[in-house]
Amino acid sequence: MNRRAAYSSLAVLVAVNVLNFYDRHVIGALTEPIRKEFGLSDSQVGLIGSAFIWLYAIVGLPLGRAADSRSRKKLLASGMLVWTALTGVAAMAANYTMLLFSRLGFAVGEAVVAPAATSWIGDLFPAGGRSRPLALFMLGVPVGGALSYFFSGPVAQAFGWRAAMVLAAVPAVILLPLLMRLAEPVRGAAETHHEPIARSSMAAILRIPTMWWIIASGALLNFNMYAIGTFLPAFLSRIHGLTLARSGIATGIVFAVGGVAGGLLAGRLGDRVIHRRENGRLLSAAAISAIGAPIGYLGIGAGEVLTAITLIALAYGTLNAYYGLVYSAIQDIVAPAMRGTAMAIYFLAMYLCGASFGPLLTGKLSDWMARRAADAAGAAGLTEAFKAVGLQQAMFVIPLLSLLLAFVLYCGSRTIAADMRKRAVQPVSAAYAD
Repeated sequence: MNRRAAYSSLAVLVAVNVLNFYDRHVIGALTEPIRKEFGLSDSQVGLIGSAFIWLYAIVGLPLGRAADSRSRKKLLASGMLVWTALTGVAAMAANYTMLLFSRLGFAVGEAVVAPAATSWIGDLFPAGGRSRPLALFMLGVPVGGALSYFFSGPVAQAFGWRAAMVLAAVPAVILLPLLMRLAEPVRGAAETHHEPIARSSMAAILRIPTMWWIIASGALLNFNMYAIGTFLPAFLSRIHGLTLARSGIATGIVFAVGGVAGGLLAGRLGDRVIHRRENGRLLSAAAISAIGAPIGYLGIGAGEVLTAITLIALAYGTLNAYYGLVYSAIQDIVAPAMRGTAMAIYFLAMYLCGASFGPLLTGKLSDWMARRAADAAGAAGLTEAFKAVGLQQAMFVIPLLSLLLAFVLYCGSRTIAADMRKRAVQPVSAAYAD
């Protein structure tokens, strides 16, 4: 496939991921009106995000294996049809239970995106140049999130949160035909050395030492990312007094400015350091995460809204730098015919062990801290002021886990060079066979 066709395909895949994360974050952008309409606690709000993740992770494994043997284009198109339809259906929810079940169905559609699309991108670009396209693809996280918050908050304030849900489903009408027009590359087309097509083996992938460190890092990262996505608009409203529309726009700025800057930095850095040292991508990811931890701490504790938004945007940017560096590192150690399965294993473990707890535990911690503040003040009930204090204190878990993320990534950087050399000698399925 020529360079122009490769980048045209990448552009469509990036757009698919933007819509993926737009629709995923719409529930976070609408947290406050939904919470107030249905009378929810922060724990119940967190459960919506966590239940989505549990099902997403479980169904992602068979879909990832399918991405290694079936048409990735058809899988992506089918997934998009399912998730956008159920995003629209969520607008008809009459109670909390209906909303929760609509998000569970939504998870099934979205679970196909990462395994199929990252495998596809790996066959469009050679190993030494994959950080940038993968980083561009993962800009769907901040850009999709930013657009969701930019539009959903103001639309909800003007027309209600149900109208914002319907709006989130509309772009699929344009994207589905564009996706179906793409030419899907042959698996392994971009490799510089021949690797026989081997049957996907979960056991073989899990014998790669670096994969365990990468899985652990994914759990920590996504705890933070989903906690931010679920509660940042509510944090800005409760602590800094922003309206629904303004908190959505401010969160959109955090995602757009911080996330895009971090993603672009990762893409540029990742394709440079890999030519200097084999462990450069993971080592860089560790350093960036360590830098982001104190910045996030200061942002959450800041008393002035502009300072808080600026610092949280910077911290979010350091978290978003992870994708271009670490996702390309996965492809450095896993053969082309096994990348869909590898990503599905990674997503299963890191979502069930990390991301699923981000919204739920942060919400529970917020409720507990709020009750503690109310008890300390001798108050009879939980007011919005106590709920604000509880949420702010709960969010300090984010910089703490960022430091732990940096340590885990550093540990991964100590093993990746040996794993890359093993793959260079023979396919990973043989290198890690019993």
